[in-house]
Amino acid sequence: MVKLRLKRIGKKQAPFYRIVAADSRVNRNGQYIELVGTFDPLKNEVKIDKELALKWLQNGAQPTDTVRDLFSKDGVMKELHEAKLANKSAK
Repeated sequence: MVKLRLKRIGKKQAPFYRIVAADSRVNRNGQYIELVGTFDPLKNEVKIDKELALKWLQNGAQPTDTVRDLFSKDGVMKELHEAKLANKSAK
């Protein structure tokens, strides 16, 4: 199963994370499939490739709680919900 989760790449006392699509069996900082965005908690800065995130979510990738919160604040979860509603009404 694919998960959208955070991968820490920052140094001590300076956290920085990549939002990645990775196999759920791989460890936190292990190999990943694709880079979806970045998160800098010190500057409270989030950069997400919305099209890529939506692609992974529509294909069944499960976001972790933290990634889901970041996506919600950036509007990705709302776009996913609207896309699902549009697909239902088109049928």
